[in-house]
Amino acid sequence: MTAEILGIGTELLLGDIANTNAQFLSRELAGLGIAVYGHTAVGDNADRLLAAFKHSFTKADIVVACGGLGPTQDDITKEVAAAHFGREMIVDADSWEAIKKRFAGRDMPDNVIRNATVPADSTLLPNNHGSAPGVCIEDGGKLLILLPGPPHELEPMFRDYAVPFLRSKTDSTLVSRTLKIIGVGESRVEEILQDLIASQTNPTIAPYAKITEVALRITAKAKDETAANALIDPVASEIYKRLGPHIYGEGDISLARVVMDMLEGAGHTLAIAESCTGGLLTSAFVDLPGSSKVLMEGVVTYSNVAKAARLDVDPEILINEGAVSPETAAAMAMGAALSSGASIGISTTGIAGPEGGTSEKPVGLVWLGLHFAGGQTQTKELRLMGSRNEIRARAVISALDFMRVCLNK
Repeated sequence: MTAEILGIGTELLLGDIANTNAQFLSRELAGLGIAVYGHTAVGDNADRLLAAFKHSFTKADIVVACGGLGPTQDDITKEVAAAHFGREMIVDADSWEAIKKRFAGRDMPDNVIRNATVPADSTLLPNNHGSAPGVCIEDGGKLLILLPGPPHELEPMFRDYAVPFLRSKTDSTLVSRTLKIIGVGESRVEEILQDLIASQTNPTIAPYAKITEVALRITAKAKDETAANALIDPVASEIYKRLGPHIYGEGDISLARVVMDMLEGAGHTLAIAESCTGGLLTSAFVDLPGSSKVLMEGVVTYSNVAKAARLDVDPEILINEGAVSPETAAAMAMGAALSSGASIGISTTGIAGPEGGTSEKPVGLVWLGLHFAGGQTQTKELRLMGSRNEIRARAVISALDFMRVCLNK
C-alpha cells in the first residue's frame, strides 16, 4: 500500500508554521510497511483542496490529511472530503455527546457542533485531547484519513486509533535502525560502504547528511518486527566493523546524551569554558534531564579580560599566542576545572566569523581544550566551514566528540 500526506492550512503555505505532522506521519507509516510517495500542502480553499484530494488519489491508495477539522468557517476539510466521495454531512451523536461533556460547566460556542459533523458512513477516531474526531472514509479501494492539525491531538490519535485501523490493512511492516556517525562525512561513509549499498535489496541502506553528523538508516521489510530485525542485524554488524569508533549511538540518542552517560558512568564532573560557542556547549548538556549530576558550571569568557579574570589564563599567553590558540584553549580548560573543582574541564575558543579572520588564523579556526584533573591537558585544532552559526554548531559537536573519544581511551 502507498500513501500521500496532505497538509491543509494557509498557515503552512505562508511559512507561519512548520509541517512537523508530515515528518511524524512519514515515520509512523513506514513502521506499518506503508510507503509514503509524497507530501503536499494546500491552503484553506475548497476548490484547491478538492483538486488536491483527486490528484493525491491518482498516486496513492491512502491519503492522510491533517488540519481543517475545527469549528470555524475556514475548517472545510470534512465538507470537501464528503463532496469528493459524494456523501452527505451528518451530526454524529456519540461525538456530540463527548463534546458536550468536554464543555460541561463552561460556555459552549454554537459553532462547536461543527466538530461533531462528519461525512456519512465513515469510521471515527476518538480525540482524547480535543473536540474534533478523526475521520476514516473507505471507497473503491481508496482510504482517506482526516486528522486534526495540532500535533498534541494528531499524534496520540494516530498512534492509539489510526495505527490499529491501518494494521488490519497491511500484511507487512517496515523496521528502521539508524546508526549515528560522527567524524566522517557522507561521501566517505558511502565510499566505505560502497559494496553494501550497491548490492542492497532488503534491507536497504541510506545515509543522510546533517550539519554536524551522518545518520545511516537501515530499513527492512518483513512480516513482523522480529523478522525485520533479523534481516537488519547482520548488515548492522558489518557496518560496525567498518565504521567502528565513528558510530556513537543508534536511534534518537544525541551525542550530548552519550557523553553525559559516559561522564556519569565514570564518576566524572564537568566544567565548561566557552568563547566562540557562547554557551551552546553548556546548553547541550542543560537540555538533558539529569545533567546536574555531571555538569558543575558553564562560563562564557568572551573577552581576554574575562579569560584572565575568571579562568586565570596568563595574560602573557593571550598577548603572545592570542585568544585563539592551543595555549589559551588549554589554559581555559584547566582554569574551568580548577576553579569549579570539576574533574574535567573543556573549552572552546575560535573565530566564528564572518569577520575577524586572518591568513594565519582564518574564519573557522577553533581550538578545543580538555583537562583531566591530576592528568594531562589536551588540545585539538578544528578548521570548520559554513556560516557563523554553522561554525559554532560544528564546534559544539566536535567538542562533544573530543570528550567521547578521550573518555573511550
